[in-house]
Amino acid sequence: MGRKPKISPFQKHGVLVLNKPSGPTSTDCLNSIKRELKQYKIGHAGTLDPLAEGVLLVMLGQATKLGPYLLGHDKVYTGSLSIGRTTDTYDIQGTETSTRDISEITEKMVENEILHWNDLTSQEVPAYSAAKHKGKPLYELARKGEETPVKIKSIEIFDAEPLEVTLPLARFRVGCSAGTYIRSLVHSLGSRLGCGAVMESLRREESRPYRLSEAHNLDEVLADPEGFEARIIPLADALPHWHRFTVSEDMSIAIRNGTRIPVKDIAADQEIIEGERAMFLDTDGTALALMETKQIDGKLLWVILRGLWG
Repeated sequence: MGRKPKISPFQKHGVLVLNKPSGPTSTDCLNSIKRELKQYKIGHAGTLDPLAEGVLLVMLGQATKLGPYLLGHDKVYTGSLSIGRTTDTYDIQGTETSTRDISEITEKMVENEILHWNDLTSQEVPAYSAAKHKGKPLYELARKGEETPVKIKSIEIFDAEPLEVTLPLARFRVGCSAGTYIRSLVHSLGSRLGCGAVMESLRREESRPYRLSEAHNLDEVLADPEGFEARIIPLADALPHWHRFTVSEDMSIAIRNGTRIPVKDIAADQEIIEGERAMFLDTDGTALALMETKQIDGKLLWVILRGLWG
């Protein structure tokens, strides 16, 4: 028989917008919260490399069910790069693999290459990444010196812009689709210039719909157990970009039983189309279920995506 998961009487339910520090892994940060604050049911929506800092969405308790709906949203980053060298990880934490003369490179050339990111629609996945091949992360193969397959993924880049270029360094800002490797953007820039480039620093400014201005520093979170709950976004408010509807007690019971609800019974005064999503709340304002509209037998109905009751 498998071990039952540890249940903590201190377990919270909601989303913590964390300002991850540079250095520890995303998992290290979660393990610190798990250990120090007894949050045994915990997860995150979109990992950050150890070098990177910034917005990391931490899901607690019942909010771990929100993962599929918090993942996949656009990100915004600021960062810096250094031209004239390469590493095996595409950032300064890797082993240096080459150095090149940059005397023929101008600041304008670097600026143009950062702007060129806006035209990219695909990128090569770094060998040192958590992307998997035959069930194993690529970084495990790379660390063993084994050949890693070349994986190409589709991406969307928007608003890439140079912020400051003082060779050999350049600062940039970039908005992108979820799962984009900024390290790979930097590496591709270096390849096009013919001199190589590595990522020096990276900060995630947004993991939409959340921003860095809403984030809490890890050390402050760990140092203030009594204030922990006040830092958490309640489950009912964790998807601010979705519709929210409060339902009657009878309708709440029906939803718990899997009943599909006609849209006209919930949002008669709103223009709701097929494919829209909503957070449904009980009469006391607690999260009940995530719902989506679907056309079934000629009727537009709210159908359960995920129940959020205990």
